[in-house]
Amino acid sequence: MSSSAAVLRSKPRVRRAPRSSSNDVDDATFLASNYGLVPDDWQEDVLESWLGRKSNDRWSAATCGLAVPRQNGKNALLEIRELFGMVALGEKFLHTAHEVKTARKAFLRIASFFENEREYPELRALVKEIRKTNGQEAIVLTNGGSCEFIARSKGSGRGFTVDVLVCDEAQDLTSEELAALLPTISASPTGNPQVILTGTPPKPTGSQGEVFRSVREDGEANRDARLAWTDFGVADGPLPDCEDRTVWAAVNPALFGRLNIAEVEREIALMRSDLEGFARERLGWWGDPDTETAGVIDLAQWAALKGDAEPPERATLVVDVSPDRKRASIGVAAEARDGRVLVMVTTGPGVAWIVPELVRLREKRDIVEIALQPTSQAGSLIPDMVKAGVEFEALTSTQMGQACASFIEGVKQKRFVHVGQHELDAAVGNARTRFSREAELWDRRNRAIDISPLVAASAAAFRVSSLAKSKQSFAF
Repeated sequence: MSSSAAVLRSKPRVRRAPRSSSNDVDDATFLASNYGLVPDDWQEDVLESWLGRKSNDRWSAATCGLAVPRQNGKNALLEIRELFGMVALGEKFLHTAHEVKTARKAFLRIASFFENEREYPELRALVKEIRKTNGQEAIVLTNGGSCEFIARSKGSGRGFTVDVLVCDEAQDLTSEELAALLPTISASPTGNPQVILTGTPPKPTGSQGEVFRSVREDGEANRDARLAWTDFGVADGPLPDCEDRTVWAAVNPALFGRLNIAEVEREIALMRSDLEGFARERLGWWGDPDTETAGVIDLAQWAALKGDAEPPERATLVVDVSPDRKRASIGVAAEARDGRVLVMVTTGPGVAWIVPELVRLREKRDIVEIALQPTSQAGSLIPDMVKAGVEFEALTSTQMGQACASFIEGVKQKRFVHVGQHELDAAVGNARTRFSREAELWDRRNRAIDISPLVAASAAAFRVSSLAKSKQSFAF
């Protein structure tokens, strides 16, 4: 390695580690080195952030996250952690990956240490069982340690009880998959559970990677006292200079070593038509927040839909409540005279006012339908609505997804008219979406922003359109 390359090879851009009273890093690296897994300096540094212990001997870091460009040695780092945990601590691991082939490859690599009786007889002597059936790969040791390997799905993880949950390819991890996996460590046999997430920055859209983004946000802001977070990527901002070799060296700790610069040059030559993809995979670029803050609805198009309108005599209502129940909204929608759909909202603090207001509106207006999604926070109002004699239509998550997509397209196609209410305008301006399975939904994860006016109004508009179509189909 040249001296200039050594200077360019930087420390991680972000490194957070909880305070510790002791650390197992020396024991882990000593054991791994005896089996040919000699960590680089950067790998040892990451291990130190993962293997610190509190005064009560529990892991200081309950959650460990690592974002590093591909082919720098992430997998070897996981192997060191798993080998040490299984052999020295008797820990049980569940190693998960997005794809079957990735999980299988990780299994074969770890299994090779325990199957090599000639070079590592002491490891072979520890083996109780090695399962090689596809989808059920596992290494089980006589000391109680084990490592099982699976590809993730929304139902994966059932039937497993482990100490350490490893989520490789975390850029593809969804909230649904994590929800299925987390219970595996809730009854950790050692009583000292840990979650490890490793990967590269996810694509800017879609539900895959939402967990990794959330962990990263906590790491950047130093919000979680029990999170160890390391990120080697470039800083957020405009697309970095993908041709700059000094940037390559700064964010790839293994460049000029196991990572051949000629291969990176080949990558950039092949990916010039997708520089954003190159920046994510090779430079660890998470994106530009300034462009990501733009909402999904064009505010100029929304403003152009403003018109004068009185509260309709005949309307459809939808109730929505914010996740923290601090605010709630009633979306009002009706057919306008010009053929468009009029959307309005009534919004206020808390939820106590909702049912009395529904009763009042029902008495004063011709209410075609009152609707809500029972599985949302609005569902908590159902007992009071039943008691007050307020009938309602139950909306499914599929219908709410359709309402979201329909509203976004409806604004583009000028199918709506609104009266310029501040609460609705603000919610539209802050509108973001997320994907759950195949559905596009309003993104409510930022609780600092109340989008209940938008959720309620878009669902009410969707119901007006749906009821009108049903009526036309019946007439036909």
